[in-house]
Amino acid sequence: MEITLQVPDQYLATYDPAELAKRIKLYAAVLMFQSDEISAGAAADLAEVDRFTFAAECHRHGIPLVNYPAEDLLVELSTLRTEA
Repeated sequence: MEITLQVPDQYLATYDPAELAKRIKLYAAVLMFQSDEISAGAAADLAEVDRFTFAAECHRHGIPLVNYPAEDLLVELSTLRTEA
């Protein structure tokens, strides 16, 4: 599927159209991942980058790849300690 966007010429002074398209796809994928709409793997596929590149982009924007509540971690650690 192809989606067409109208981009004002002023933004094309800084970016090559192909590079701007890649950046928009990557930013959309990061935002969709951050809002829990898609998985990290699906986001990397959408952005057409490998998982390492996607993880680096998330890191650059302060978006954790794993969102594990501290309370859940404490419960699991407690369970592991009592089983050991």
